Parts: sequence; structure tokens; C-alpha cells
Amino acid sequence: MLAGNARYDGPGDLPTEIPIFPLTGALLLPRGRMPLNIFEPRYVQMIDDCLAGSRVIGMVQPDLTLDDATVDPVPALCQIGCAGRLVAFQESGDGRYLVTLTGIVRFAIDREVETDKPYRMCRISTEPFMSDYTPHLGEDAVDRNALLDTFRAYLDANNLDTDWDSLDKASNEALVNALAMMSPYGPAEKQALLEAPDLKSRAETLIAITEIDLARNGDDNVSRLQ
Repeated sequence: MLAGNARYDGPGDLPTEIPIFPLTGALLLPRGRMPLNIFEPRYVQMIDDCLAGSRVIGMVQPDLTLDDATVDPVPALCQIGCAGRLVAFQESGDGRYLVTLTGIVRFAIDREVETDKPYRMCRISTEPFMSDYTPHLGEDAVDRNALLDTFRAYLDANNLDTDWDSLDKASNEALVNALAMMSPYGPAEKQALLEAPDLKSRAETLIAITEIDLARNGDDNVSRLQ
């Protein structure tokens, strides 16, 4: 575990320029925890530099309009991402890092900045997401029962189980963000969950996406039987 705990109460507590880790399908949310296996040399250096600096990394998806067949070493980026603090790391012994990020706040990319580093850097603004700095904000507006009912239906449809005791103990914020981050949906759905304006909207978006998935898979199952 890293020393030097930090508090992030507002934009002034974050650097205005941060390293960016573009990763398709990745969703980091405020106070959520994301494990990462870092093996590309440029991102190994990014971790080294972060350990010596602010320990803040920006997770962002490549632009969703890019064609899957397009190979671009410097792809355009989605304009909204989430900053995370490097809170734990482990050296693998074979040149990799196993790290954990804890989400801090979402950000909008102002512009990419020139750097002599092998990884990308962006100037960011967290002003559009000031509510992210306040833990548990908007929890009371979340329809917890509807969210859990939809999650239960998804598990049943896919013959899966979960640790219900842990879910029952989770706060609404932790529940919504954990289910959103672990959801198996695609990059567009993950970006929609990231950009939801508040916790209630994120829960409603997750419910809607899951219900669409259940309906689609239900139709597929019926078609196979006919």
C-alpha cells in the first residue's frame, strides 16, 4: 500500500495535466476500485512516473466512433474520463505492474499537451463534475430495490450467483458504481454510464441497459426454440 494519503475535495487538489491511459471498455467511477495489469513499456514508465509524482492517472476510452478495423497508434479520445489515484501496486517480477486505481472524479479533456514522455498527457477540467467530490451525494434518490431486482434477473438469466450479503451491506453509491463497473456491456454503454449526470441517472441507465439485454437474449432464446 502506498504512503502519503491524499484528499480530493475540489479541483485545486488535482493536477491540471495528467497522464492518460486509453482503454476500450474500461469504466472507472468515483470511489470505485479498478485493478490493472500494466505490461506495455510506455505504461510501465507511466506507473514509475506516477509513483514519483501525483499518483493520478486519467482513464478514458478511445473515441467510440473509430472503426474497429482502424489501427491508430494515437487514436482520438472520448472527451469524458475519470481520474484515479494509484493506491496499490505490485511488481510481477517479469516487468509488469499489478496496480489498483481508486476513482476520484470525472473530467472533461480540455486539450492534449505535448510531452517527451512515451505516454499521452492531457489538460483536464473537473469543474463540470463538482458533485463527484462529495461522497454519497444523491444516494437517497436511487431506487435500490429496482436495481437489485434487475441485477437478480440478469444473474438468473445467465445462471450466475453473487455475494448477496456484501451487496446488502453496500451503500447505494458503492452498489451503483460497482455494478456499473463490473457490468459486461460494450464501450458505448460504459461511456453512457460514465457520463450519467448523477447517481440516480446512472442507476436508471444501468437498469435500462440490462433490461434491453435481457429482452434481446430472451428473444434469441425463443428464436432458437422455434
